[in-house]
Amino acid sequence: MSAARVLMEGSHAIAEAAVQAGCRFYAGYPITPSTEILEYMSYRQPQVGGVCVNAESEIEAINMVWGAAGCGVRAMIASTGQGISLMQEALAEMSNAEIPCVVVNMMRGQGDYYQATRGGGHGDYRHLVLAPHTVQEAVDLIGLAFYLGDRWRTPVDVLGDFVLGHTSEAVEFRPRDESDLPPKTWAATGAAGRRAHNVTPLGSPDKLNLRHGEHFTIMAEKYPRIAAAETRCETGLLDDAEMAVVAFGSPARFVKYAIRQCRAQGLKVGWIRPITLWPFPGEVIAETASRVRALAVFEQNAGQMIDDVRLAVLGRAPVVPIGGVSHDHSGFGVGPILEPAGIVARITDAYRGKVAA
Repeated sequence: MSAARVLMEGSHAIAEAAVQAGCRFYAGYPITPSTEILEYMSYRQPQVGGVCVNAESEIEAINMVWGAAGCGVRAMIASTGQGISLMQEALAEMSNAEIPCVVVNMMRGQGDYYQATRGGGHGDYRHLVLAPHTVQEAVDLIGLAFYLGDRWRTPVDVLGDFVLGHTSEAVEFRPRDESDLPPKTWAATGAAGRRAHNVTPLGSPDKLNLRHGEHFTIMAEKYPRIAAAETRCETGLLDDAEMAVVAFGSPARFVKYAIRQCRAQGLKVGWIRPITLWPFPGEVIAETASRVRALAVFEQNAGQMIDDVRLAVLGRAPVVPIGGVSHDHSGFGVGPILEPAGIVARITDAYRGKVAA
């Protein structure tokens, strides 16, 4: 596709961004609201010499991704929370084997925050977790996800949702400079001209390391380096703010609009939007907490990210939940809580209760 801006639905834009980032293997299983990614990949991958597999289940799909990625191919899978629950063993093993891939979770609401940031597998692994709030940002972060996966040799999660997947925007696909990435000498590409090696969660690629503690210690030492280098967030209107609202993903787009409405009414409110959910931008939140009178957390679930906000704040300021579980009749997450007037009301109530009181 050309570099010109093109109108695309979010799910299709995510898939196209993966193709343009060099993804040449995709495996998935139909499940709303991720099915459109699989459908798009089913005709787009053959056009670029890639492979798309409609697997028998999510378990088969993630293990196919493991196989392709272990051979050095850029590989991706997409599902929603229920499907990704079935992938946790494989994702934990891929993390310890240091095999990069991209996992797109098109959530139903935002109830998969814990799943993405804590993981449901075994061991001490963490995944980089990126949370776009617009289709253009999703396009950009898909390219970044493949780059970071190869840089750090790790699976990378990208969290979308029904709103993002079904919103159409004009987007452009920007090339990324990846000249600093090392060659994939670890990949299982055959032994011609070199010594055979294993791609395994038990240790280094040139031998089977049975000193599990040694390998897992090396793995654990990698995660603080990732956190130091890759934390990302967006902030706005914080210079004179008396209250900050923390929100991520598609709902953050509604929150930013609502905050501007609150500003028009004289409320000194700003926002913090984590772009990486892990590593979490705790330092930015802690610094903000030292100069505002309260923080409010808007998320479309029963309260999950709020735990990370409270850990960052450590009592410096009150932390108020203003989100909640909200679905339409389909259960896919497009609930009444996203009505802008209602978000304005929630922010206003929190402001009056904690700032203006």
